[in-house]
Amino acid sequence: MKRSVAPLAAYLVLVPVLGVGGEIPDVDQRKAVIRHTDMKYSMPRYDSLDEWKERATFLRKQVKFASGLLPMPNKTPLNSQVFGRIEYDGYSIEKVLLETWPGFFLGGNLYRPLGKSGPFPGVVSPHGHWRYGRFENSERGSVPARGVSLAKQGYVVFTYDMIGYNDTAQLPHGFEGPREQLWGLGMFGLQTWNSVRAVDFLESLRDVDPQRIGATGASGGGTQTFFLTAVDDRIRYSAPVNMISAIMQGGSVCENTPNLRIDTHNVEIAALMAPRPMLMVSATGDWTRNTPTDEYPGVRSVYKLYNAELQLEQVQIDAPHNYNRQSREEVYKFFAKKALPVPPDDLTDHGISMRGLQSLVSLWNKELPPHALDQAGLIRSWIGEAQKQTMQLKPSDAASLEKAQKAFRERLGLALMASMPKADALIVEETEPLTNGKMLLVGRKGKGDRVPGVILQPRRANPAVQPTLIVHPEGLAWVLSSSESRDGLVQGLLSRGGVVMGIDAFQSGRSKTTVEASEDSGREMRYFTTFNRTDDANRVQDVLTAIAGLRKLTERESLNLVGIGQAGVWTVFARALADSNVVLLADLARFDAASDDEYVNHFFVPGIRRAGDFRGAATLLTSGKAVLHNISNAFPTEWLEKSFDAAGTPDQLAIQHPPVTEAEILATIAPTGRR
Repeated sequence: MKRSVAPLAAYLVLVPVLGVGGEIPDVDQRKAVIRHTDMKYSMPRYDSLDEWKERATFLRKQVKFASGLLPMPNKTPLNSQVFGRIEYDGYSIEKVLLETWPGFFLGGNLYRPLGKSGPFPGVVSPHGHWRYGRFENSERGSVPARGVSLAKQGYVVFTYDMIGYNDTAQLPHGFEGPREQLWGLGMFGLQTWNSVRAVDFLESLRDVDPQRIGATGASGGGTQTFFLTAVDDRIRYSAPVNMISAIMQGGSVCENTPNLRIDTHNVEIAALMAPRPMLMVSATGDWTRNTPTDEYPGVRSVYKLYNAELQLEQVQIDAPHNYNRQSREEVYKFFAKKALPVPPDDLTDHGISMRGLQSLVSLWNKELPPHALDQAGLIRSWIGEAQKQTMQLKPSDAASLEKAQKAFRERLGLALMASMPKADALIVEETEPLTNGKMLLVGRKGKGDRVPGVILQPRRANPAVQPTLIVHPEGLAWVLSSSESRDGLVQGLLSRGGVVMGIDAFQSGRSKTTVEASEDSGREMRYFTTFNRTDDANRVQDVLTAIAGLRKLTERESLNLVGIGQAGVWTVFARALADSNVVLLADLARFDAASDDEYVNHFFVPGIRRAGDFRGAATLLTSGKAVLHNISNAFPTEWLEKSFDAAGTPDQLAIQHPPVTEAEILATIAPTGRR
């Protein structure tokens, strides 16, 4: 991979002199290594069940948020339509239409046992990227055949569409853009939501035992299967087929969505099924060819922590990518052991004739209700629901503020995938001494990040002036220039006895790099945000890392955080995720906080609007003084005012539409006469 790096200024000679807690790489690994679907991933090692459970709790939240399901949307009535029953020897098939979202409909078929008494175990069965969707009936894969066979064995089976297939064609298979991503809306999330509602549907049936619901699907249906098990513990047994891979994470738009696999991958996510029973089915002729030696041992290491190794099995079929008869019969045997009190004598696969296909199509000679939504309508409905869930958290008193802070801290952290580093996870290296300070590199253990910085010391320290971190789009160049200017903000802080730190946040200042096209570029950039943080999210993290670094270097907990120009937005969200004892002075650069285009063009963080955007951040700024200036008329000032009022600290908030001058900033954080 060819990459050219913009040269750093002469004063930034990268010769480590002082190292604290590890080494910082020569090149920021967030730029050097672009994670993507076809990389080789390894299962992390977890030494204790408690360690895994902590990680699993976070992963489930990450998957839910990436899916647009944190907070969980309101579950409206399914208005289930089950009709067109046809009876065969030992089973029946019915058409199904579910309203999984108001105005959005999911089609499927219900396979039920005949001649047996229930309640029966249930199985949800997504189909994957077969040409004919849930009607695929070929040698390599037959969705109806597994429905029929499982029904004859004693299961109630619901096979249902992926979006854009068969009856579920209100949306194409792939529709979202940057705006939808801001709100957590996408193909992957809608299909995961449909899977959750499919479980709701099975639970509602009188002949289904809600304690014995399983899931199975192959290819894209396998992806849906193990992601459903990650977010819904009602799935008690599962068989994801030919999709749990360490070398291919999913090639379709419906298998990828922003933030989904940041710092993780399918093998680790599939392990969230533990300790529930799971069969890993793989094939010699696709990306699951290494399952017996790689993926299965990785997942098994988690089951072992639960002492539940016997609940995990694997089988590999000598075939290309498939859900063929041999694969299906292996699933039948596994399910029978886990879900049926008495396994039937016949666990073979029963084929089905697809003559008269219309007998299975839910919308054959039938139209959707008049209130069915088109694509634009669904987007409006989704955004409206997200707005409602945010507005419900608008604080009015101390109790509601505490509730809002808990929710927004979690949601914003998941959108930005950022957090305040612990002191023992921080790395600080001196690169060059200066007359009045030193050039630095700051990073975090195991993260591979590299944040250039500078810390400047006053000739005479004034303990009354807190250390100040200044973040500017031009980075260190601006900080150093300001320190040499008689009227500069940095020079003013130094002359009044304050310590000043500056950084080149990710892809800003002299840390900005250019990337040359290479053979891997297309593969790396496809689904980029599924695996990698955006530049703006990384910048917020760098501000948090710098806050921790400044505290470590000065041994002072309280500090000032000054964001100038576009960097003011970064500092607001960093301050929201930081702890207390940070005075914020942020220039919002007239950011139009009500415009999706503004976020797309100037602060692109997928999910940020679903997470509460500046409204959520406002509730988290109340633990210290906050001065926000140069704000637009669209900025949610009422949220700020209500939050500080609820906290009992309205005097700690200052809001100003015009920009604050450097002299006013200086007077705020370092007034004279305080020695």
